[in-house]
Amino acid sequence: MQKIRTALLSYGMSGKVFHAPFLDIHPGFELLGSWERSKNLIQEDYPYVKSYPTIDDLLADDVDLVIINTPVGTHYEYAKKVLLAGKHAVVEKAFTTTVAEAEELASIAKEKGLKLAVFQNRRWDSDFKTIQKIIQDGVLGDLVEAEFHFDRYNPILSPKAHKETANDGAGILKDLGPHLIDQAVCLFGSPKSVFGDIRYTRENSLVDDWIDLVLIYENFRVRLKAGFFVREAYPAYTIHGKKGSFLKPRGDVQEDELKIGKKPNLESWGTEPEDLQGLLHTEINGEVIREKIPTLQGNYFSFFDGVYDCIVNNKTEPVTAQDGVKVMQIIEAAIASNAQQRLINL
Repeated sequence: MQKIRTALLSYGMSGKVFHAPFLDIHPGFELLGSWERSKNLIQEDYPYVKSYPTIDDLLADDVDLVIINTPVGTHYEYAKKVLLAGKHAVVEKAFTTTVAEAEELASIAKEKGLKLAVFQNRRWDSDFKTIQKIIQDGVLGDLVEAEFHFDRYNPILSPKAHKETANDGAGILKDLGPHLIDQAVCLFGSPKSVFGDIRYTRENSLVDDWIDLVLIYENFRVRLKAGFFVREAYPAYTIHGKKGSFLKPRGDVQEDELKIGKKPNLESWGTEPEDLQGLLHTEINGEVIREKIPTLQGNYFSFFDGVYDCIVNNKTEPVTAQDGVKVMQIIEAAIASNAQQRLINL
């Protein structure tokens, strides 16, 4: 099996939790190491890899693929440098800080014949995969509205300076927002227009920490919400159609298990507890049913399968640069809508 030699640009939480474990177990990847400015943390977990002192040292190595998992404000600069060095790239969300940056990266990748993917791992959450199937099966009838939440109760400011300092990459709109927006676009395509309400709710917060976005489609509406003052959570997904409804709490276990050091596998990985199953209340073949629906298995491994296939077999990226452009268009529209207090057409 051809090996894709892969390096990370950071070994903080995202590198340790979301990337290295999957690159390490996937037979199609060889984890070479990570750029680490001061500490050699990756070698504590993977003694056989390298810790690169600079990004130039990393790019000078025999690397095929680079994961850009640094703070959002650096994504454009580093991704451009990686692509111009002739390497394939995976960029974490938010893809960039502007639409123009996203479009330029997509253009460079296309011009150089390189693969450029956006790490939207939440497409492979167990709860999202389940609502995706519910919608595809058509059991709710024509959709009227959907509401997605990514809520937390966490009023304390993050100790990470780049998350709490006012900059183009900070704030909940570009942190949790891309997950919600990408899931909506993945399910429904790009909306006609956007309304955005963006707030600062935590004491002394310098960045937005509450969002309420409404995506306007021809015959239905999608509402996306995230905030840090939700002690009692709403359903993460609420979908209403002309035949019925589906409500699903957030239940994917992958992030929590990765954080405590559990290693992914292909059998039981990403299996939710039964008490977090979604509720389907609808009419099927003239009969009204109200029952819990088994949750599909989540697995971020599938994203890396897609990356392997796109590089080795020249398939389409699992999340394309154009997908990233669409998310950035909605983010920019939400910012403009909040400033102007009106709908913004895309």
